[in-house]
Amino acid sequence: MNGYIISDVLTAMQAMHRRELKVYYQPKIDATTGRVKSAEALIRWVREDGDVILPQQFLPAMEQTGAVAMLDWYVVEHVCTFLNRLKALNIEPMPISVNFSRWHLHEENMPTHLSEIVDSHGLDHRLIVVEITESAIAQEEELMRKTVNGLREHGFEFSIDDFGSGLSSLSLVADTSPDEIKIDRSLLRMNCESERERIILESIFLFANRLNIRTVAEGVETKEQYGFLRTCNCNLIQGFYFAHPMPEDDFTQYLLTQCMSIEEEDILQIQTETGAVQILLQAVYKRYPLIIYGNLTKNSFYMMTYENFTAKSCPSTGTVDDLIEHGTLSMHPDDRERWNAMFCRENQLKLYREGIQEFHMITRQLGDDGVYRKVETSNYFVKCPATEDVLIISLCNNFADGEEA
Repeated sequence: MNGYIISDVLTAMQAMHRRELKVYYQPKIDATTGRVKSAEALIRWVREDGDVILPQQFLPAMEQTGAVAMLDWYVVEHVCTFLNRLKALNIEPMPISVNFSRWHLHEENMPTHLSEIVDSHGLDHRLIVVEITESAIAQEEELMRKTVNGLREHGFEFSIDDFGSGLSSLSLVADTSPDEIKIDRSLLRMNCESERERIILESIFLFANRLNIRTVAEGVETKEQYGFLRTCNCNLIQGFYFAHPMPEDDFTQYLLTQCMSIEEEDILQIQTETGAVQILLQAVYKRYPLIIYGNLTKNSFYMMTYENFTAKSCPSTGTVDDLIEHGTLSMHPDDRERWNAMFCRENQLKLYREGIQEFHMITRQLGDDGVYRKVETSNYFVKCPATEDVLIISLCNNFADGEEA
C-alpha cells in the first residue's frame, strides 16, 4: 500500500483523537415553505490554528484503508450528543443524515451497533438517517439488501446518496426500497434551464412520489434551481443557496433565530404540469381507491392503486380479457352475466365506435374479507393522440355496506 496513504490516514486518525475532526451541519429545507426540516452531518478537519481542511483532502485515504468506518461511528456519537443538546434547548430534534461508507456493509452487526449507540443516548431511531452513496450500494448489492433489512428491523431510515450519478439507479430503488433519495448535483448542472434536464428531474420526482420516497435535491446554489424544484414536488432542498455547512454552535444559533418566511408566490400558480398532475392524482385517489388504465386495442392494462379497495387479489397488470374474467368470477352470481356482457372488450370497442364516451355500472363484488359490497365502476374512453389505440380509464369505488358471501 502506498506509504503516503498510510501516513495520511495516521495523521487523520490522530486528528480525530485530538477532536480536531468536527461535525458540521447543513440544513435541508422544505421546498414549499422554505423552513428547515432536517440536516446532514458532514465532517471537517479544524486545525489548532483555525484552518479548515475539507474532507476530499483526507477522506479518500481513509476510505481506501477502511479507517473511514471508525470515523463514521465517531460522527454518529457526535450527532446523538448534538440532538440531546437541542432537546435541552427546547428545540425540537430533527432527523440528521449520517454518511456511512461501503465498509459498513461488511459489518455483520452494523444495524445492531447503530441501535445500541442511539439507545445509549435515549433517542428515537428515526432521528438518524443512514446515507450510503449509490456507487457503494451498486458494488455491494447483496450485502446492501441484508444491511437495509437490518436497519428496517431496528427502525432506521435509509437514504441513497448521489442518486442518478450511476447506471443502476432504478434497479437500486427496486431492490432496496429507500425512504429517501438524494438527487445528484450533476442533474442540476444546466441550472434547470434545459428542458431535457427539467423533464428528467420531473420524472424522478413523479416516480418517487408514487412510491412514497422522500426526495432531496443537493447542490442547489441558484434562485433558478430553487424556483424550478419547488414547483414539481421535490420535498427537500440542500445547498449553498440556503446555507453552507456550519459548526454545531452556528447551526444551533441558526435554528434558534431562523425565521425564513414562506414565499409570496402561490404554489398552485407556478406548478409545472407534472406537479399539477400529482396534486390531481392525490385528489382522485381519495374518491376512487382503484384506478385501471386499459388499452382495448392492444388488450393490456395496469392498475394505479389498490388503496382501501374491497378486493386486492386481482393482478396489477396483464390483458384486459383476463381482467374481465377475473372480475366476473369475483362478482355476485346474479351480477356476473350483466357485468361480462357490458365490460367484455368486444362490447367496449363497440360502444366506443357508437360514439359513447363513458358508461357506469354498479355491481356486487366479493371482498377479501368474504363480504359482497356494491362497487361502482365508471369507464371513460380516451383517444390516444399518438396512435390509433382506444384507451379506457376505469374508476372504481366500493361502498361500505355489504352482505356475507
